[in-house]
Amino acid sequence: MKPQVVIVGRPNVGKSSLVNRLAGKRVTVVEEHRGVTRDRKAVEVEWGGLSFDVVDTGGWLEAGDSLEAKVSKQAEAALATADLVLLVVDVTTGMVDEDTHAARWALRSGRPVLLVVNKVDDAQHEAASWEFLGLGAGDPHTVSAQHGRGTGDLLDVIVARLEENRIVEEIAEADDDGALRVAIVGRPNVGKSTLFNQLIGEERSVVHDLPGTTRDAIDTLVSTDVGLIRFIDTAGMRRRAKTEAGLETYAVLRSLDALDRSDIAILVIDATVGATGQDQRLAERISAAGCPSLVVLNKWELVAIDERDAVLATVGEKLAFLGDAPVMKTTATSGKGVHRILPALAIAAADYQKRVPTGALNRAIRDLQVKQPAPTGKIRYAVQGATEPPTFTLFIAGRLPQTYLRYVERSLRERFSLGSQPLRVRVRIE
Repeated sequence: MKPQVVIVGRPNVGKSSLVNRLAGKRVTVVEEHRGVTRDRKAVEVEWGGLSFDVVDTGGWLEAGDSLEAKVSKQAEAALATADLVLLVVDVTTGMVDEDTHAARWALRSGRPVLLVVNKVDDAQHEAASWEFLGLGAGDPHTVSAQHGRGTGDLLDVIVARLEENRIVEEIAEADDDGALRVAIVGRPNVGKSTLFNQLIGEERSVVHDLPGTTRDAIDTLVSTDVGLIRFIDTAGMRRRAKTEAGLETYAVLRSLDALDRSDIAILVIDATVGATGQDQRLAERISAAGCPSLVVLNKWELVAIDERDAVLATVGEKLAFLGDAPVMKTTATSGKGVHRILPALAIAAADYQKRVPTGALNRAIRDLQVKQPAPTGKIRYAVQGATEPPTFTLFIAGRLPQTYLRYVERSLRERFSLGSQPLRVRVRIE
């Protein structure tokens, strides 16, 4: 079924004119008075290689006579099937109560909403369109349906939003297979796609020396000796100032999304350059995602022997956010060192899901306090509230300094062999 783009708004804001303009032909009746459109009408539109239906609806009113109520019901039925909603308002009348009611109704549906300000024929009306920010439906997209002004830009935005929605839905369906999700991230041109191809054993991603070859996140499900793994090869991330608009912008967004939905992240670094400021920012992002990570120093054979210690030093300095994440040295083009990655992933996954029995946990808490009493406060008992990552809640009397909480975290990590993965320690004061 084609995506459904539903146009809603109060009566007489130009919804039908907008449908005609988007379709490129006159398919709906347009008159300058209220209530001309009563039924839903779907029109096929193709733009940017994507085909979708634009659904025209009658004006929605919170209250009205019996006919207006029926028209509103039709609009509500259309909204229930929408993949994207265009909330249309009229700049020449300004924001009125009916716009507010329609916006509240559209947003309450939970569907993605774009605010479209119609009848914007000049710069003066362009400035006036910002009044509609008060509807809470995001930034205005200005058009003149009658004259065609801005409709091409609006179609670009519609296609981009529908494409984003499709990717999110496909991700949700694909992720429901129980596989370990491993995202391969890094700056452009560090060898992520080459490493990806080595790991999955086939030429799946385009490999080229030009930065930015991979435009989208590519998922490949692989059955390995350590279980089912979904490898996610992502587009290279670069500073926003160096990111082109359009395709590459969406590639970066999808890379961040791939990181958020992964169980483990592999951060690939060009060993001939060492860890950079951008690698540091990626490490911050991985840390914020709360997933364990591996650091892969790729192109290791190209680094002179007397420079290798300096390269490793940059990793320790720049990537402190990742704690004691394993650092693996590889040359993806030849496959050297790649065989050690799968066992490391299996260990990280097991640690990420580890649960400590409450009795053993509280014995550890007692022992660490005997060994090093807190300067203030005391831990009465502890529980593990969650896994992925292991999360421990300490019930304390008084207050514990941050230095002591770091001591507790380090002691628990060592006692239960929790490795280098993220660990969360929370405090509740009794």
